[in-house]
Amino acid sequence: MTSSLLYRWPPPAHFGRVVPKTKFYEHGTITKAIRDKFVAEVQRITWAYKLANATIHLRESEAVPEIQVFVIDAKAEDVSDAVLAAIDKAVRMPVIFEINRRRGSDETARMTATHKQATETLKSTASYFSTDWISADAERSALPTAINLQALYASLISPLLPIDPRPGERLAATVIRVADARKLEREILSIERRLRNEPQFNRKVELRRQLRERTAARDSLTSPTRSDTDDAVGKEAIWTS
Repeated sequence: MTSSLLYRWPPPAHFGRVVPKTKFYEHGTITKAIRDKFVAEVQRITWAYKLANATIHLRESEAVPEIQVFVIDAKAEDVSDAVLAAIDKAVRMPVIFEINRRRGSDETARMTATHKQATETLKSTASYFSTDWISADAERSALPTAINLQALYASLISPLLPIDPRPGERLAATVIRVADARKLEREILSIERRLRNEPQFNRKVELRRQLRERTAARDSLTSPTRSDTDDAVGKEAIWTS
């Protein structure tokens, strides 16, 4: 996991087209609440780069025919995942976002994305992964070396994840591990609240057992190596990636 990272996007891939916010209202069902978020949070949306075979000479695939880079200038502190998801649903290709914000004379940026393939419909519950905020003037890193666009996309997303991929593990499997671990973390917090408020001894014993079980499962999922406990959760986990 890399907490501070911005990429030096290749000049041949520069697109630089400002996209009106209203364009995204035309795709799918955008609720009034989401429109209000666009108005309150977004100053400008720029379709900044198109990473494609024609621009960076990496072979496309059905899942990743192109990678789009959108730069969003925030009006205030940040841009919410709900706004990003609305944009993602309107753009069929995988998208990498850069969010820019200004505090006085300081300008910072973060990179964020969800795991998305052109062959899959983005789910409303999709998780977004992000770097930390860093200076917009920080030195940028070169793009990872990759043999095709699908491999490049995996290399762009992997540093955003809160856990490291295991040796030989596909990106999609790592993303599912993150989702399963987050679900267990929510269950752990719920059990801890119930445990604090439970007056009956026998119920406390049962809740402590559940807490140990969920904690062990979460720790197994976030471990850099696979264990037998992993099979107890996320059995649907191997997408193509």
